[in-house]
Amino acid sequence: MSDTDARDLAYVASGTIPPSPPPSSEVGVVHWLRENLFSGWFNSLLTLAAIAIVVMMVPPIIEWALIDSVWTASSLAECREKGSGACWAVIIERFNQFMFGFYPPEFYWRPILAFLLMFVALAPVLFASVPRQLLWFSLAYPVVAYFLIWGGIGLEPVESRKLGGFLLALIIGVAGIVLSLPIGILLALGRKSHLIFIKTLCVVFIEFIRGVPLITLLFVANNVLNYFFPPGSNIDLILRVVIMVTLFASAYMAEVIRGGLAALPQGQYEAADALGLNYSKSMRLIVLPQALKISIPGIVNTFIGLFKDTTLVVVIGLLDPIGLINNIRADSAWNGIIWEFYAFVGFFFFIACFSMSRYSMYLENKLKTDHR
Repeated sequence: MSDTDARDLAYVASGTIPPSPPPSSEVGVVHWLRENLFSGWFNSLLTLAAIAIVVMMVPPIIEWALIDSVWTASSLAECREKGSGACWAVIIERFNQFMFGFYPPEFYWRPILAFLLMFVALAPVLFASVPRQLLWFSLAYPVVAYFLIWGGIGLEPVESRKLGGFLLALIIGVAGIVLSLPIGILLALGRKSHLIFIKTLCVVFIEFIRGVPLITLLFVANNVLNYFFPPGSNIDLILRVVIMVTLFASAYMAEVIRGGLAALPQGQYEAADALGLNYSKSMRLIVLPQALKISIPGIVNTFIGLFKDTTLVVVIGLLDPIGLINNIRADSAWNGIIWEFYAFVGFFFFIACFSMSRYSMYLENKLKTDHR
C-alpha cells in the first residue's frame, strides 16, 4: 500500500451517521392496522365482524338518507310519491320552528344576535390568545342576552311561552353550564372545609340532589318552586327550570372537582403553606388550577350530560326540540313521520356535544406538562 493510499484510508467516521429508516412494517398504515385492528386473533375477528356490520348497514342508510330522499314537498303523501327515502322536506318546512319555537318571525334577529355574541363572550374564557379586555363583555353578556331574547329597554317584550326548539335548549343548557361550574367549585371546597356547619350543609345538598332524578326536580320547578318566593311573585317557568338544572349539575360538578382536589399530592398543600399563602391565595394560585386541570374530562362530561338532559323539559310542557316533534306530527300533512325528526334533533345534539368534547381534548393537550 502506498503512502498516499494509507493517508486516504480512515478508520473513524468524520461525521454523524444518519439513522436508518425503520422497517416498513413499523410505520405508516400497515403499522397502524397491526397495532389497532389486527393486534391479535380476537381483535382481528372483532375487526372483521365490525367491517361486515358496516358493509351491511351503511349503504341502506345512505340510500335512505341521501339517494332516495325527498327535500321539497308539502306533505308526507307528496314525499312518498317522489321517493321512498327520508322525507327531509318536513325539516325544511319547519326549520324555523325547530330553531326558534313560536318566537315572532320579525324578531328572529334578536336570538341570532344573542347567539353570535355568545361566542364573543366565550372567546376570552376559552382561549388565552384572546385579549383579556373582552372579559368585561363576558360578564355583561347574560344581561345583554336576556334583553335581546325577552325584550326590554326599547325592545318589544316576548313571552317565555313562545320560546322553544333549539333556542330553548341552548338557553337552559348554556345557563346551566355557566352557572354550575362556579357553584360546583364552591360546593367542593365547602365539602372539604374544616368548618362542620359548612361541610354538613354542602354534603347534605350534594347527596340529596344526586339522589333525586332530574325529572323530579323539573316537576318541583313546575309546581312547587314558586311557593318559595314572596307571595304575589310570578317567577318565569324557564327561570325556575334553569335554577333546578343548575342545582342538579352543580352537585355532580362538585363531586368531579372534589375528585380533582383529592388527586393532588399533599405536598402541594404543604408547599402553599410553606410559602405563607392564606387559604384564598393557596386555592386560587396553586390548588384549584391543578385540580381543575385534572378534572377537565369529568367537567366536560358533566357539561355534555347536562346539555343532553335539557330534552327532559318536555315532561313539564316546554316545547324543546323533542316537544316540537309531537306538535308537528299533530299536523295531518306530516302525520306518520318519525325517523327524520329524531335524526335531525340527534344530529344537532351530536354537533354540540362533539364540539365540547373536542375542546376538552384541545385544552388537555394545551395544559399537558409531562411532555410524553
